[in-house]
Parts: sequence; C-alpha cells; structure tokens
Amino acid sequence: MTQRPMVTMVCTGNAARSVMAALLLRDRLGDDGPVEVASAGTLVLPGHPMSTRTRAALERHGLADPHHRSRQLELADVHRSSLLLVMEPSHIHWMQRRLPEALPIACSLKRAVQQLPMVSGSTLDERVAALDLVSHEFQPWEEVIDPGAGEQPVFDACIDELSELINELAAILAGFAQ
Repeated sequence: MTQRPMVTMVCTGNAARSVMAALLLRDRLGDDGPVEVASAGTLVLPGHPMSTRTRAALERHGLADPHHRSRQLELADVHRSSLLLVMEPSHIHWMQRRLPEALPIACSLKRAVQQLPMVSGSTLDERVAALDLVSHEFQPWEEVIDPGAGEQPVFDACIDELSELINELAAILAGFAQ
C-alpha cells in the first residue's frame, strides 16, 4: 500500500487559520480521502491549544478538535508533504530564511485553488511541481487575513472564507489519481 500524499496547512501560530483550514479539509475529504491533512505554524509556541475564538468559529461549522496542540513547521513536515498551503507572504519569507527546502511545495491556499486545476499531471506531486513555486512571487490577493487580533466576528469571517476555499480545494484533490 502506498502512502497517501500529505497536505499541510501553514499559518503563523498554528492556532487559527491553519487549524481551521485543516479541520475543514479533513471534514470535506473524510478519513479515507485522497490526502492526509496536517497543520503547523512558522512562529509557534509549541503545545498550546487553539484559541477560544478559533474553537467557537469551528463550532459554527460543526467541527471540533479538542486535542489540537500548536506545532512548529519542521523539515520532517516538508519531506512528508506534497503541498504546504500558506496564508500570507510572511510564511513564504520565513521559509526562505529558515526552511528553503519547503519553497518548491509552498503555495498560498488561494493560488492552489486557482491554479492546481489548470496544470497537467495526474498526481498531486506532479501538479505541484508544474506550478514552479520556487519562482512565484506572493500577490496581495492571495492572503487570508489573520484573525488573531480580532474579536469573534473576525474569526467567523475567516472560517467562512476558508470554508469556501476548502470546498474548492477538496473538489480538486478528490480528482487526483493516487
């Protein structure tokens, strides 16, 4: 049996955006979906639970992960992942300085939703390679705004945006051959 590809959601603290995106994608694809899903952050206080506002936003979508603890993105995650989906330009800048091995598979969630269906290849690895992500310059439209400093309505708006993006991503991933 071959190992399923891994998609890792990446945000700053691994306490809001990446947590929400990962839970949404797991929910859409199911336990036996075409990819495994993980989350991590670039500037993490390891071992912390998600914020209460993240938890409340997830509950609005019928999701929960009481066991989540924040974790730092590491080289092992890069080696295991087929695709790292980032939320803002600072995540790419962090990888450029700290984890350049990640750059060939690091893409914004919004760009992945837009471009993965348009590149050739039957597997996720082939399509990610065809995106030529190392030379990509992050554009302002690609950012998913960090709700971290906001009140509950900001977190709710963030998960609503992520939910729409994840619905599109799940449909794309469901079409890949293993």
